[in-house]
Amino acid sequence: MLVLAIDTSTPAVTAGVVSLSPLGEVSTLAVRVTVNPRAHAEVLTPHVLECLAEASITPADLGAVVVGVGPGPYTGLRVGMATGAAFGDALRVPVYGVCSLDAIAAAVQTPGNLLVVTDARRREIYWARYDEGVRVEGPAVNSPGDVDASPSTIVAGSASHVDLFDLRVEPAETPSPAGLVTVAAQDILAGSIPEPLEPLYLRRPDAKTLAERGK
Repeated sequence: MLVLAIDTSTPAVTAGVVSLSPLGEVSTLAVRVTVNPRAHAEVLTPHVLECLAEASITPADLGAVVVGVGPGPYTGLRVGMATGAAFGDALRVPVYGVCSLDAIAAAVQTPGNLLVVTDARRREIYWARYDEGVRVEGPAVNSPGDVDASPSTIVAGSASHVDLFDLRVEPAETPSPAGLVTVAAQDILAGSIPEPLEPLYLRRPDAKTLAERGK
């Protein structure tokens, strides 16, 4: 099955086409990544179209869509999720939402207790902890000083934040198409009806309505 994968939970605007075998093996056929926190809306759809062209397929060849639902900033998540939902609706294929931190964790092959961190701005991080690939804490948002490194022995995620923890660093900085599809693979292959897409904001958006500003 061919799967379109999208993530806009970090400054990296990511799209890719992934082949998912009946045994759950994933193979990336095409990927596009632009690191620009202000370019989600401008580059995401072109990225998707470029990936389809590189993989020599048409949208009708896709069997599912996987979208990272965060945690992440309000505007970025909204763009990615709306785009994924639009492709799914137009093609009449299921759209699976997955935790973006889970997708980063799925790309880490080193066994052990893993801490995944991404930039939450406001001098905070989004984080989750994994024991042998299974999420055991999070996702949550805190200042780095409030997140214990232990019992983790490995850290992955944002390059500007992993060094805040005295742990072995794994080179998985952002959600990859293969990681996103890996997280959703079991549900995709089972033909499960996906849950409605729900963004993991974890806190109120920075933008305020006029009514909120007047309070």
